[in-house]
Amino acid sequence: MKVVLLAGGLGSRLAEETTRIPKPMVEIGGQPIIMHVMDIYSHWGFRDFVVAGGYKCMSIKAFFQNFHLSTADFTVALGSGFMTLKPTRPLDWNVSVVDTGISTMTGGRLLQLRDWIGDETFMVTYSDGLGNIDLEALLAFHRSHGRLATVTAVQPPARFGGLKLDGDRVAEFTEKVPTRETWINGGFFVFEPGVLDYIPGMNEPLEMSPLSNLAKDDQLFAFKHDGFWHPMDTIRDRDHLHALCDADTPPWLDFAPEYARRVPKIALSGDGRVHERVHG
Repeated sequence: MKVVLLAGGLGSRLAEETTRIPKPMVEIGGQPIIMHVMDIYSHWGFRDFVVAGGYKCMSIKAFFQNFHLSTADFTVALGSGFMTLKPTRPLDWNVSVVDTGISTMTGGRLLQLRDWIGDETFMVTYSDGLGNIDLEALLAFHRSHGRLATVTAVQPPARFGGLKLDGDRVAEFTEKVPTRETWINGGFFVFEPGVLDYIPGMNEPLEMSPLSNLAKDDQLFAFKHDGFWHPMDTIRDRDHLHALCDADTPPWLDFAPEYARRVPKIALSGDGRVHERVHG
């Protein structure tokens, strides 16, 4: 099954990095974040990737073209120039990099990949969000409801401290307020090819009319993930994710038993609201 990685945006909120390189090439833990995203899929056996590039796409192409040379140890015969590579991280991934244009929106990037995707179910995600998603359970859920599209619903990380007030008196101070009732688009989609028919053109973001109309037609369901998930939108996010790489297993690759085989129980109704729906 093909996995499409949306990797063409400008990443303007990471301008300290993205004036030089595209956002997917920003490093955490010594490797580009796009590699960490691919590691999540690889863990579950999904290793056929199509990278939809745009802004500074040549940097992404050059990285994968020179991947073995840059990541392997090698021996070179200086007389002949013959080089023998010894990979330090053997990978059985297949990676296609497609330049889908600098100004193309996310929906348009998918449209340009129609021939690459073919007529089979495929996965899509962003190249800047990490989570310990049970992709096997996600795919099983998608197949169980029989609709065109599944989005992974996640709870955004808490960013602000909170105050509980009693009049003017601070009754309680919390460092960060958990938003346990808020669910947002966390990427990690599963799509049928018919989703592409909902995209009107190259200038349409996937997150606008395509997903909205899929929800109105009762064709969009949500897989509820309440484990780790964190985007890389800012320098602060980059630094936070970088620090998490110091763990023996970073949290986006920590597929603990409590997250395995979780039964998802929410779906998007026709008007886009999240509500409880059990599939037995």
